[in-house]
Amino acid sequence: MAQSAAGEARSKLYPDAKSALDGIVADNQTLAVGGFGLCGIPEALIEALHDSGVKGLTAISNNAGVDGFGLGRLLETRQIRKMISSYVGENKEFERQFLAGELELEFNPQGTLAERLRAGGAGIPAFFTATGYGTVVAEGKETREFDGKHYVLETALTADVSLVKAWKADKAGNLVFRKTARNFNPACAMAGKVCIAEVEEVVEVGTIDPDQVHLPGIYVDRIVHNPTPEKRIEQRTVRAAA
Repeated sequence: MAQSAAGEARSKLYPDAKSALDGIVADNQTLAVGGFGLCGIPEALIEALHDSGVKGLTAISNNAGVDGFGLGRLLETRQIRKMISSYVGENKEFERQFLAGELELEFNPQGTLAERLRAGGAGIPAFFTATGYGTVVAEGKETREFDGKHYVLETALTADVSLVKAWKADKAGNLVFRKTARNFNPACAMAGKVCIAEVEEVVEVGTIDPDQVHLPGIYVDRIVHNPTPEKRIEQRTVRAAA
C-alpha cells in the first residue's frame, strides 16, 4: 500500500486540459507555447486557454498559428496583448491587428528566439549573437566587437507558464517527442516557471528507457492526455486545382 500511494503521488496526470490549467493561468501572464507552424502545438491546451477567458497575455511562440486554429483562436478573442515571435505570415487576423496598432509584436530571428528560450531555461541572463547586427533587430540593443566581428546582446526569455506538446509521457512527466514535432517544445518547457504538457500517450513510470527521454520530468508540472489530436497539415496553394 505504501508503494502504491507513493506511485500515485508522483503522477502529474490531469483528466482534461481545463483542469490542467485551473489555478495556473491568469490575466496578464507571459506564456511560452511550443510548436512550429501547426506542427507540435498543444492544441487542446490552447483551446482550454481560449475557453478560460484570461486576457492581456504575452505569448512567446515561433509563430501565431493560423486563423481559427492554434494561437489564432486567442487572437480572435483579443486575449493576446503581445507576441514575441519569429514568423507570423499565415494569420490574417494577426496582420490586421498588428497593422492597426492593436497588437504588440517583438520580432526575433528564429535562431535567436530559440536561444533566448534556451538561455532562460538555463539561467543565462543574456548572450551575444552576430545575427541581426546592422539591421532593425539590433536597434536599441547593446553591441560589441569580438575578434573583429560585431555582435548584438540579446536577453533571455522566461515565462510564467509553458504549454507544450509531446508524443509520450510517463506519469512523472518524462517526455518523448516525435520527430520534427519536438521543435521549440523542450526550450519552451524549460523556460517556464510552470510547465503543462499535452501528450498523445501516457505510460507508467519506468516504461520509458531513460536514454530515450527527451525532456526530464523535473521540468514538467502537469500532464493532460489528448490521444486524438487534429494534426493539421499546412499546404501552400498557388493556383486552383485544374
